[in-house]
Amino acid sequence: MLTHVVMFKLKDRSAEAVEATANVLRNMEGNIPVLRHIEVGLDVLHSERSYDIVLTTKFDSLDDLKVYDTHPVHEEVKAHMRQVLDGTSIVVDYES
Repeated sequence: MLTHVVMFKLKDRSAEAVEATANVLRNMEGNIPVLRHIEVGLDVLHSERSYDIVLTTKFDSLDDLKVYDTHPVHEEVKAHMRQVLDGTSIVVDYES
């Protein structure tokens, strides 16, 4: 199993903007066959070092992660994220 974790810091850090982007991420569930698990977490501390959203996804293999990366639904999510991100995201991929 491959776990893919991404943290996002948004330009607009209001509760409404964070929730709207979280919903964009949640909408991948059930729409990408290789996506085995998805969890979207929202930051509760709101410190200067905090990121606003964490996305945790799981795949059967690295090949499935590559399929996910180019899937049309994920491409739409990436387009949205390019508009709302404050800089770049942080990613960790690991086998579990």
